Amino acid sequence: MTNLLWLCLILWISTATLFTTSSAMPPPNPIKCNDINSNCQLSNSYGVWGDRQTCHAPNIVYPTTEEQLRQELANANKNNLKVKIVTKFSHTIPKLACPSNSKNSLFISTEKYDSTIDINMERLTVTTDGGVGLRKLIDTIEKAGLSLVASTYWEGVTVAGVISTGAHGSSWWGKGGAIHDHVIGLNLIVPANENEGYAKIIKLTPQDPLFNAAKVSPGLLGIISKVTFQLEPAFKRSITLNFTNDSGIEDEFMEHARKNEFGDIQWYPSRQIAVYRYDNRVPLNTPGDALNDFLGFQSNPILVSKFVRAADKGFENTRNVGGKCTMASFFVAYKKLIANGLKNNKLIFTGYPVVGHQGKMQSSGSCLYSSSIDITSTCAWDPRINGLFFYESTAIFPSSKFGNFIRDVKKLRDLVKPETMCGVDIYNGFLFRFIKASDAYLGQGEDSVVVDFNYYRASDALTPRFNQDIWEEIEQMAFLKYGAKPHWAKNRNVAFVDVQKKYPKFNKFVAAMVQLDPKNMFSSEWSDEILFGKQEDFKGDGCALEGMCICSEDRHCSPSKGYFCKAGLVYQQAHVCRFSSISTS
Repeated sequence: MTNLLWLCLILWISTATLFTTSSAMPPPNPIKCNDINSNCQLSNSYGVWGDRQTCHAPNIVYPTTEEQLRQELANANKNNLKVKIVTKFSHTIPKLACPSNSKNSLFISTEKYDSTIDINMERLTVTTDGGVGLRKLIDTIEKAGLSLVASTYWEGVTVAGVISTGAHGSSWWGKGGAIHDHVIGLNLIVPANENEGYAKIIKLTPQDPLFNAAKVSPGLLGIISKVTFQLEPAFKRSITLNFTNDSGIEDEFMEHARKNEFGDIQWYPSRQIAVYRYDNRVPLNTPGDALNDFLGFQSNPILVSKFVRAADKGFENTRNVGGKCTMASFFVAYKKLIANGLKNNKLIFTGYPVVGHQGKMQSSGSCLYSSSIDITSTCAWDPRINGLFFYESTAIFPSSKFGNFIRDVKKLRDLVKPETMCGVDIYNGFLFRFIKASDAYLGQGEDSVVVDFNYYRASDALTPRFNQDIWEEIEQMAFLKYGAKPHWAKNRNVAFVDVQKKYPKFNKFVAAMVQLDPKNMFSSEWSDEILFGKQEDFKGDGCALEGMCICSEDRHCSPSKGYFCKAGLVYQQAHVCRFSSISTS
């Protein structure tokens, strides 16, 4: 198996550049309807929700103007419908976009509401429709000789979606890396009484009491129809990646963030490697016309994506730690070879530093686009191809607590041997990014470090994962021991347990919900489950396997397959599903 693995991985190297510079099969539309705009089902970008249940509504509408958006909400309000806003991307992992399971619900899509981008050169601002995609916005701004300072690393998002979920890049400088903190105005369409036409548009600025509730609002206050961002004169960025030992990472992350405006750190714990990204703005006349085409967001040959998934699944089923570590070593080495997708001349990597315009360096997602029909390559996680299938956990730590979290993870790694963490390094290791304190009610209240880590998800909900106790302990260590906040658009359900206690201004956000949406049109049992951190009183068999609960009995794991509910090894208050020959719960 190992020889075959290396052969296929070498084939991937030889074909990757060819495929990523050609067109690819675009991701599927997240909405599928049995009839024209009726009997509709919504999926996220991975094709499967956390609970593996469907998400549907009887009808969907596609307004193209702000007034049409208002009219559709007014009609829904008049007819007592539940409403959820959906986009053409659907990259929210929790079921925030799912309406209540009833016949009285409606999807309002912003897919066709994406025509307006107005730039004010004098004030250095841009006002855009909420349905505009991030790449379209960035390119329009750059053509005007300006730059948007903060953005997500993944560009397959809409303007309204990216701010309402608190999405971000990385920076402790200026206004910081969170995109919502660069917003200086927005329009919100909310339900109204009959005298006001059943729906109205309210315009919010930082001086308005509701502004800090609306700019991170997980789709629960109304429809974000217009957003105004503060811009800056155009600039370039210079990036160098330093692959080095991880020995001092827990003490060096703060200094790295302070010295590098857009810096981040990638940590591969099983390989004991840290990758420091030295990323700073440089004058516009600095030579260089580079492109950030991040490897994970490039289109991949479908056969390669299927093989990587099949190999990882095989190693899981046979508990083959050596196979996983072979894959991890290869992927880390390949990322170093190609600078993780940085391209000096927009074609290949030729050496550091890599210098390019802000608009080409701040965000990527080349697997999104297709100029012709191509059924040979696509995004690696495209649900149609049985490719990569994984969890995404994202925790937001106060910077003062983050060093101790790293120390605990290292302690766990050294206790169980580094090889047990190869699974996370197959994907992207741990990614550390930096965001500043925000005045948004559902934003971070202090300068923070955001940690993302992806790991294998089984094809079947009741199939336990190899070394899953390690990732459950780290997950609980982050969200329970250190009180990290969950990213609103990512994570398994257990990350949201008691989430309301982590936001000092949570009650102010709830008060805004009551004021703007008194009939709870935008709420559902799914969004309540996330926002209020509710867990079902009844815990079913196997509920801990996919993060739907924290185990308290063996049956919440998979005792028939040798997985029992045990205490954590380092964080002993954790309850995890561990492979064992006997039960000692």
